[in-house]
Amino acid sequence: MEPTLETINGYLVDVFNQMLDIEESSLAQSQFNDLSIKEMHAIEAIGMYNEHTTTEVANKLNVTVGTLTVAVNALVKKGYVVRLKSETDRRIVILGLTKKGRLLYRLHRKFHEKLVLKTIEGMNAEEIAVLVKGLHNLYDFLHEAVLANQEGK
Repeated sequence: MEPTLETINGYLVDVFNQMLDIEESSLAQSQFNDLSIKEMHAIEAIGMYNEHTTTEVANKLNVTVGTLTVAVNALVKKGYVVRLKSETDRRIVILGLTKKGRLLYRLHRKFHEKLVLKTIEGMNAEEIAVLVKGLHNLYDFLHEAVLANQEGK
């Protein structure tokens, strides 16, 4: 790999690992220390005010409905998530956040907002556009890999 690609690869690996470490240690040292990273990401996928079906949230997280159900059961017990029945179809389960879940959601979003603002600090509009293009390319690559992985199961 050429030096520039090595540098980019190093940053990507380090950024991923550091974000995971920061999120894990922040959770462990907070009032939300009863949660795992995966549970926190499930809360993020459920969203602040929009209520989503179990299937919609599972699709966002690229997990099966069964896998999500296990996580949701734990989140309901811990007081972060509520299950509601759809008013139009009582067979459909809608997921929503409790007050405690919304508080965690807001704090987690604040972390991501700081992360984005720090990332673009000192960049002009053209540089930000280049960054967005690169991140879009990375997103597409990862999304295709997830789909290929799901098809291979």
